[in-house]
Amino acid sequence: MSKVVIKECKSYDVQDVIASLNQGMAHFGGWESYIKPGMKILLKVNLIGPKTSESGAITHSEFVRAVTRILKEKGCQVWIGDSSGGAIAGIAPTGKSMKISGYEAVAEEEGAVIKNFDSEGVKVQKSESGMVEQMYLAKPMFDADVVINLPKLKTHSAAIYTGAVKNVFGCIPGLKKAEFHKLAPDPKYFGEIIADIHKACKIDLHIMDGITAMQGEGPTAGETYAAGKILISEDPLALDVVAAKMLKLKLEDVPILLTAKERKLGEGCIEAIELMGDYQAIPTLEGYALPKRFGSSKKQNHKAVIKVIDFLKARPVVDKKLCKNCNMCVESCPVSAINRESKEINYKACIECMCCHELCMYKAVKLKKDNWLAGTMMKLYRGNYK
Repeated sequence: MSKVVIKECKSYDVQDVIASLNQGMAHFGGWESYIKPGMKILLKVNLIGPKTSESGAITHSEFVRAVTRILKEKGCQVWIGDSSGGAIAGIAPTGKSMKISGYEAVAEEEGAVIKNFDSEGVKVQKSESGMVEQMYLAKPMFDADVVINLPKLKTHSAAIYTGAVKNVFGCIPGLKKAEFHKLAPDPKYFGEIIADIHKACKIDLHIMDGITAMQGEGPTAGETYAAGKILISEDPLALDVVAAKMLKLKLEDVPILLTAKERKLGEGCIEAIELMGDYQAIPTLEGYALPKRFGSSKKQNHKAVIKVIDFLKARPVVDKKLCKNCNMCVESCPVSAINRESKEINYKACIECMCCHELCMYKAVKLKKDNWLAGTMMKLYRGNYK
């Protein structure tokens, strides 16, 4: 039976985070069950782009500091690593992201080492699903003695929810990520690629930063939500099933998790997960906003339902008033569907991967209903719901 620990933690005060982490790890036999002095420990953060820790879009730098400090005090070498999504002038912005996030400062102050996955080399791995012949994954994932996954609790405009399972996508360095989005635009099939990465890499622990989460149009353009939670597990799927349940989501609502269950990445049945820590039952995050696309994501083989889905569909649109012409959206689009000058989107080419929405640093890419009447109806619905 998979175990998931939920600990209350209301702030990013380092001592509070350390205390919660140590109490949580006690349920797994303590840190010493996984690490020994002298080991190289990789912290695989969630660094989606050049965002601040306060944005709620990335693993908070003080959360990373707390884990780093614990491991350093136990005599370990600590690496902080990831690869950002998107591109600016044809280059992934990971270096810039490491600085803006605060990770660079944490590494310098705590004696850790930054591992920019874009420049650390790769290890070639076979794809178990066969969707691609080979995958080129960041070498630090294999060079470390222990890998700890540090995902962020967030909604996702395309995938509905993102957490421990999906966070491994950053193991694909640089602009290669866009190729996989093009190959598998449907979230369920995209989940096959995510499962392939998990099968290729050995990840020992998953510790989720849910102290401040992101709700609504995540993973970058949503609003922050004070969730006050830390989740810990050896099982990425079990952790995500519990986290999704806190948002009133079921595994079946999140296509990537459905694929993860089919690929046997972990325990997907909520009844078979042992809950530990500060709760005897999974707490609900009341008022937590889900993405606009959630209502139209449940695809069923019925003509009437399909018509409703098409009616409610939201598509990305560039808000010219907010756009700074950085062209992150243009260069990050895997199918080149966005005009560089006008920022108009060719919806015939668009695969609705939402990379443009996800990676815009200025929240200039909005999700708007294709049908003006649908937009009006949804506004009225939300107003009545409140």
